[in-house]
Amino acid sequence: MEKTLTLKRRKWIETITPYIFLSPWLLGFAILTMVPLIFSLVMSFFDWSITGVPKFIGLGNFLELFTRDEQFYKSLGITFKFAGIFVPLNLAVALFLAMLIAQPVPGVKIFRAIFYLPAVVSSVAVAIIWGWILNGQYGILNYLLSLAGIKGPLWLLDQRWAFAAVIFASAWGVGTMMLIFYTDIKTIPGDIYEAAEIDGIPRLTQFLRITVPIITPSILFNLITSIISSLQQLALVLLLTNGGPLRSTYFYGLFVYNNAFRHHRLGYAAAASWFMFIIILILTMTVFRSSSAWVYYESEVRVKKPKAAKGGKK
Repeated sequence: MEKTLTLKRRKWIETITPYIFLSPWLLGFAILTMVPLIFSLVMSFFDWSITGVPKFIGLGNFLELFTRDEQFYKSLGITFKFAGIFVPLNLAVALFLAMLIAQPVPGVKIFRAIFYLPAVVSSVAVAIIWGWILNGQYGILNYLLSLAGIKGPLWLLDQRWAFAAVIFASAWGVGTMMLIFYTDIKTIPGDIYEAAEIDGIPRLTQFLRITVPIITPSILFNLITSIISSLQQLALVLLLTNGGPLRSTYFYGLFVYNNAFRHHRLGYAAAASWFMFIIILILTMTVFRSSSAWVYYESEVRVKKPKAAKGGKK
């Protein structure tokens, strides 16, 4: 009897021990993430200002979003346009840099550090740096263009160039994605490429038929994180253009921010935030559902069942 109690106690301790170590994270997640998330959902059903008394209006905030707010649709369109360019551009740049730093050449470690360095710089610092670079009067970019006899535009003040400038500045922080691609590329056995070289397979074909299929799990992860970050873009555009000129860079994140902290419409901003949350959730689930058709996992083994011969026994 005593032995049975000891075994049960040991099993109980082994079961609860992982949760004890996870408890700081679980507590932080509950207090700092779940509670604000639920509170924002409740807030979205109220006419809630910072100083006034909250008034329950049901779906009023959502109805106003969809029926009376033209800026809602404009900001949503600008954000989707940005995501459509930002996501493939970031993936392409990160994969290109990962392939570069994976080459066995002297001094490659220095370039790894240089390419990754922007990823550890805060978004505020990045915005300030790019504000200097893209300044139309004394910016570095226009100075370099002037050396070639080209007069640079007012990047952040010209409606034709401001959106492109934000995209260009956003592609700066691909260091983390690059590192994920690089880690996956380095796990590919060199014998595969050596066999391909012996067979006379061109480098581009090797990349498309060998490298890309093997790193598809990393592509999936970077694709999802890029979609999420592109639809939540705020700090960079807030500091670079503040939505201008003529609201050509008035992103959805800026739309939510201004409604919450400038117009003091917390309930309306919460409703807009939850709408974007649902969009991100749908897009993420769609990408996950489609991944079974194009993501390759080395541990997966697909065994095809042989078909029964006609006239034979089942």
